[in-house]
Amino acid sequence: MKSFKLYSLEVVEDENSVDIPLVDGLILNKEDEHSTWLLEAYTDLSLFDYFKKISEEDRDIIIEAVITKKENAPAYFQTKICSLIQFEKHISVLFQGHLRRSKSDYSELLLDSLIEKGLKGPELLKEFKEKMQSKPKIKVKNH
Repeated sequence: MKSFKLYSLEVVEDENSVDIPLVDGLILNKEDEHSTWLLEAYTDLSLFDYFKKISEEDRDIIIEAVITKKENAPAYFQTKICSLIQFEKHISVLFQGHLRRSKSDYSELLLDSLIEKGLKGPELLKEFKEKMQSKPKIKVKNH
């Protein structure tokens, strides 16, 4: 099992994603036969009802996680909430899921989004290089 610091977390919804402000976070690669990952977000109490609703619906959610430091490319996970604990001023949300390898290549997602904007040639290359440095968030299609 390997553990990493969870730097940032976002729940990717179809129309609007929800950025989760982390007080602290941890991500574990269980390295089991199912390639399972656990992600724990320690966050603001105000998000309790949001996560409780998702948990009660027992639906899969896509989360975007940046691991260890801001400069790292985001990784996308297909998860379910397996634990939601309320504390006095914070909550702990535990997600269990799998890395979405087909959607985890940031450069491919970025290139696709720039082409969709109609960029091509030298303009496409220039924008691609700039965005690879700044790593803006990219909407991921839930397929």
